[in-house]
Amino acid sequence: MKIALIVYLFPPKWIAGTEIATYNIAKYLAKKGNEVHVITSRDDEFPKTEKVDNFCIHRVNFKKIRVIGVINFWFQILLEIKKINPDIVHVQSISIALPGFFSKKLLKKPYIIWAQGSDVYLPDKFTKLIWKAVLKNASKVIALSEDMKNKLINICDKDQVIIIPNGIELEKFENFCQRELNNKTKKTILFVGTLRPVKSVNYLIKAMSIIHRRLPATNLLIVGDGPEKEKLESLVKELNLQDCIHFTGKAPNEKIPEYMSQAHLFALPSSSEGLPLVIIEAMASGLPIVTTNVGGLPEIVKNRENGFTVESRSPEALAEKILLLLENTCLCDEICKTNKENAKNYSWDKITQKLENVYREICE
Repeated sequence: MKIALIVYLFPPKWIAGTEIATYNIAKYLAKKGNEVHVITSRDDEFPKTEKVDNFCIHRVNFKKIRVIGVINFWFQILLEIKKINPDIVHVQSISIALPGFFSKKLLKKPYIIWAQGSDVYLPDKFTKLIWKAVLKNASKVIALSEDMKNKLINICDKDQVIIIPNGIELEKFENFCQRELNNKTKKTILFVGTLRPVKSVNYLIKAMSIIHRRLPATNLLIVGDGPEKEKLESLVKELNLQDCIHFTGKAPNEKIPEYMSQAHLFALPSSSEGLPLVIIEAMASGLPIVTTNVGGLPEIVKNRENGFTVESRSPEALAEKILLLLENTCLCDEICKTNKENAKNYSWDKITQKLENVYREICE
């Protein structure tokens, strides 16, 4: 089967959740014998066309000129789709779905949309303007969680929406062993993600001022970069927590398993999420998880089973559950086993098999 995957940004330069997921979808679909083409925006550092892991990357120019630049970008994507002549077009986000819509109308190519989270929970004005047209015309719309599905069926037909979660390369995390939680006085809490307002890392930093009073040897490691970094560093200084909170900056994706292996607990304090890849990575690493009860997170993080969910924007609630886990090694050991077992359901082999079945159903 010939598949065109459309995504705005792509590795190796861009390594947030959607970009990593798209890379793995392309890689594993190609492993299954499909001809896979990724169409993305061009960066001068990389060639216009190249082949990696048995799939082809097509990079098209995106001039940042308001309106004209965007329209030109869509047009170039449409031209690439025409050249590739795929059996199906797969769009990685509602916000970039217009080329898929036009490929159906002008080239008679079916398309699917895989919603990512922010395009459903925090859509910008443009996404809201186009989402009814692009969602209703899609052959299928993929939601990451039941909660996301419920949001989407308010816009498009119920039968259009199916649930397929993000996947993970399990073997990358099996090669690292998590530190023993017992008999360790020094504990490490880990956050991995882009430092932007929706991640609400400021509440985790405030929670650390509570945690540090009871467990002074506890550290918080913040892996990632973004527009909030300077504000967060200022908050750390203001709370006098420089000795226990450390920023690593942007990290390559291959380093994440190593950071996970050094941690005792994973914290994600977001105020809005779909079903982030990093939660599944934490599960595969056997880490107990403390996160917020937003989006699809309560569907994957069950209280006392593999971690805890708390109200968003509450440093006190975050601190309470983090302390409970760090001080209860028996509970952490149980959660470690549960998470490692549950993570097996999210292997990219299984996820892309489900995706391939959807493609075949549509094309047939």
